[in-house]
Amino acid sequence: MGTDLHELLRSLRVWDVELPSFDPASAPAEPLPLFVEWFAEAVAAGQTEPHTMTLATSDEDGLPDVRIVMLHGADADGWAFATHATSRKGRQLAARPYAALSFYWPTQGRQIRLRGPVEVAPAQEGQADLHARSTGALAAALVGRQSEVLGSMEELGRASDGAWDRAQSDPDAPAPTWTLYRLRPEEVEFFQGDARRRHVRLVYRRTEEGWLKELLWP
Repeated sequence: MGTDLHELLRSLRVWDVELPSFDPASAPAEPLPLFVEWFAEAVAAGQTEPHTMTLATSDEDGLPDVRIVMLHGADADGWAFATHATSRKGRQLAARPYAALSFYWPTQGRQIRLRGPVEVAPAQEGQADLHARSTGALAAALVGRQSEVLGSMEELGRASDGAWDRAQSDPDAPAPTWTLYRLRPEEVEFFQGDARRRHVRLVYRRTEEGWLKELLWP
């Protein structure tokens, strides 16, 4: 017999751990310091791949798209990620340079949501960011052709082998379409889960005077 999905779903439990508390009154005036604090706590708690995040974009017709990408940094200029400018998400960002990010750290029942305009970093910054990463990251970037139709796995194998050889022999090899993007948030929400469903939701909204903090009903 096949798996009963509904029974399986009903058997699952969330946050079967002791969750941290969060007093929004103690939150800093800007979202970046709180993000760094929560990120460090997720790492300390053993959260798997805390630097992965969901990136949501929309195409030129306004249709949404979503995928998991890696955080490359966060500072006053925004939250950074990278991809090929010729990829699906790269083309979508060129058509509609606005996106949303989401982090979920179940070890602590926390999520962080951001949305705002996206800017392209200078090309030299994108290449420097790529070359500071692993050989595998460079090899993947050198393969290129992201989101294009693939004829066969054998074709991918040949391209990947060649890219690995080049990445190992020339660690500064350029990947022209590899692009670093920065999302400059207009809104950042911090969600702290609670076992009794009294979740804490604190949202920061960017205004001309600075950041406005508000609580939201869960």
